[in-house]
Amino acid sequence: MKNDKIRVVITNSQKKVRIPTGLRMLIRRSCTAVLRNEEFEGPAEISVTFVDNEEIRKLNAQYRNKDVETDVLSFPMGSDGVYDTNMDTGAKILGDVVLSVEKAMEQAELYGHSFEREAGYLTVHSVLHLLGYDHIEPLDKVHMREKEETVMQQLGLGIRLGYTAS
Repeated sequence: MKNDKIRVVITNSQKKVRIPTGLRMLIRRSCTAVLRNEEFEGPAEISVTFVDNEEIRKLNAQYRNKDVETDVLSFPMGSDGVYDTNMDTGAKILGDVVLSVEKAMEQAELYGHSFEREAGYLTVHSVLHLLGYDHIEPLDKVHMREKEETVMQQLGLGIRLGYTAS
C-alpha cells in the first residue's frame, strides 16, 4: 500500500463509557495497519461507531438473529474485492464497524489487559471482516488469527493468549 488516503470516520453514539484520550487515533492506526498488511490499493473509507451493549444487542438481533450483546459487528460494503466508491473522494467504501465500548471494557478486565488493547484488537478483527475474511471454518479461523496477531504486533499491542473472537 502506497500513501493512499485512508479515511476513518468515528462516531460516538453512546454515553456509558468515557472515550479515553488517544482511542480515536488507535482506531485509525488499527484500520491503516490492516489495510497496509493486506496491500490494499487506493483510497479507502471505513466508518466506526461506538455504541453501548443495549444498542449492539439490538443490531445483533436485527442483522444476525442473535438477541445477545456482542463486542463488535462488521458490515462490509463490498465483496470479492469490489466496493462502492465515494463519488466525491474516489475512495472505496469498505463498510461499517460497530464497537460496543461497554463490552470492550468488560472484556479487557476479563482478559487482564488494557481497554486500548481490546479496542485495537476488535478493530483489527472487524476490518479483516470488511475485507472478506471470516472464521467459520477452522482453517480460516487460524489464517485470520495469524493476520490479527501480525497487525497487533505491529501496533505494539502484543499477543493475546487464550482468547478467540466469536
